[in-house]
Amino acid sequence: MKKTWLLGVLAITSVAFGQKKNETTAAIEMKSKFPSALRSNDFETAKKSILTAKEFIDLAAAHEDTKNSSKTLFYKGEVYFNIVNLAYKANDAELKAMDETTMLQTAVDAFKKGFDEDNKYDSDIKDAVDRARFFFDQNANKNFQESNFARAGELYNWQAEFYATVGGLDTGALYYSGVCYEKAEMYDKAAANYLKAAKAGYKGALSYSLASAALRKAGKSKEAEAIVNDARKQYPTDRDLLLELVNIHIDNNDAAAAEEALNAAIATDPNNKQLHYSIGTIYIELGQNDKAEAALRKALEIDPNYVDAQYQLGAHLVSWAGDLKTEASQLKFGDARYDVLMNQSTETYRKAIIPLEQYIEKNPKDKAVLNILFQLYRSLGDSAKALEYKKRMDEL
Repeated sequence: MKKTWLLGVLAITSVAFGQKKNETTAAIEMKSKFPSALRSNDFETAKKSILTAKEFIDLAAAHEDTKNSSKTLFYKGEVYFNIVNLAYKANDAELKAMDETTMLQTAVDAFKKGFDEDNKYDSDIKDAVDRARFFFDQNANKNFQESNFARAGELYNWQAEFYATVGGLDTGALYYSGVCYEKAEMYDKAAANYLKAAKAGYKGALSYSLASAALRKAGKSKEAEAIVNDARKQYPTDRDLLLELVNIHIDNNDAAAAEEALNAAIATDPNNKQLHYSIGTIYIELGQNDKAEAALRKALEIDPNYVDAQYQLGAHLVSWAGDLKTEASQLKFGDARYDVLMNQSTETYRKAIIPLEQYIEKNPKDKAVLNILFQLYRSLGDSAKALEYKKRMDEL
């Protein structure tokens, strides 16, 4: 009886020792052999080492005694990530044939579970995750520069996924993944990552508006509008969100709803100068010149010293006057509308002077605006004022 019991204990101990040996063998490969070969670009040795490590860590991960060990989970994450890493660096067909998504997801799951299991390997996992994020960032940038936008988006997304295993939130990677996915016309994925970044406060209202725009491009206007309406509770006067709401209605061929959205925004806060300014810039983009002028003038009525509105109104009027002049020049000779358009152009140039001069009083060193005022007065025949502004510009 005693002998039988002792043999049983020895058998159990032997099995447990065997699984620990599997962990240790994988650890030796990953601690010394693999990194040494990788640093020296000995890819054949590195490949042999990583595949040996995978063989033994898979055995440890499959056994009850070691599958939940933080050591096993750490090395499993390391092994599976580095298979992808080596496949890239060595351009190895055999390693590339191993499903990359499966390899990386396995690494993510192992790191997360190992990090949550206990604290023994937390610092090792964090270091491994940092190395992985650097790898993804470098290769995402490279693919972006080569216009491989879908691939770049995927790599930025993995960068964020790996950081999440240690409780981190890589908002920058999520945002740039969204940018890449959008360029690749993968709009649902773009929207999802923009929205994650937005909810974490990254780039504020802009990320929300980009998430909405991506869904709109995917033909999901109701979902897009819901994002904008929700975001505007936090950013009620933001121009990007208002413009996105207008674009949603325009895409739906509902000009009345677009106009109503802007009017509704004003009604919520009629004395908000920034809101009127934002709406004025939206009308400029929509080519509705009269409404743009009216909105910007309303902003200045609320605050006559609002320099952004002074500048924007002046710039808008100069641009509008130029368009009128161009339209007149394209008419056939003898067209009666020529004089009408030219007179409108001249009058609009005159109107532009007032807000631009108000602006330059507070920003006397803005050479671009001084130059515009010089050209305006010269074209209107006031040489004295033109020379005054040219002198001020030359002095700068």
